[in-house]
Amino acid sequence: MADVLPLVEARLRTALGEPDARAAVTFLGTDRIEVLRFQEGDIVRYATLGMSAHPMTDPTAVVADPVRGPRAELVLSVRSGVADTGKVLRPLAVLAASPQVEGLIVAPGASLDVGEPLWPGAPFTSVLVAEPGGLVEDLVLDEPLDPVRFLPLLPMTPNEAAWKRVHGAQALHERWLNQGTDLRDPSRKSVPLE
Repeated sequence: MADVLPLVEARLRTALGEPDARAAVTFLGTDRIEVLRFQEGDIVRYATLGMSAHPMTDPTAVVADPVRGPRAELVLSVRSGVADTGKVLRPLAVLAASPQVEGLIVAPGASLDVGEPLWPGAPFTSVLVAEPGGLVEDLVLDEPLDPVRFLPLLPMTPNEAAWKRVHGAQALHERWLNQGTDLRDPSRKSVPLE
């Protein structure tokens, strides 16, 4: 079975250009997760590399399928120069390792929480996983492997995360859209939720 990570990195480079920085994080008992940084004008994008090396497995499955199952990488886009978002590397790696560590399947509509600010002074401790396909197209792999999906992450304030748990991801998306929320603003305030 071919290593998928070189193909994933090539897809990221095709879609986002050359990374201007990369960092690697290894957690005990997990494979190495890299985070690549791409700068495009006033937008900086952070993309994980390593989460898709193995398929995500249903935590209720008796035996993990080493071949079949969803594969994904995470992409976070924020405005540069507004906050010290460079410190998001470790929290992103933690989120990317969560399928290996906690047996999660990360999919659109899910909330992922790191339990601390995503970067120093950030009003966000969690992210909403958005639908893939807009920024980086899915990477189709040879059968029987599932494609790699590049899942955008949308930072959520604690109030937004609590509201989303009650009303759902679609309702929060609509609230953001109706308020004209700049989801790339690393210092934005919570959207009005009443």
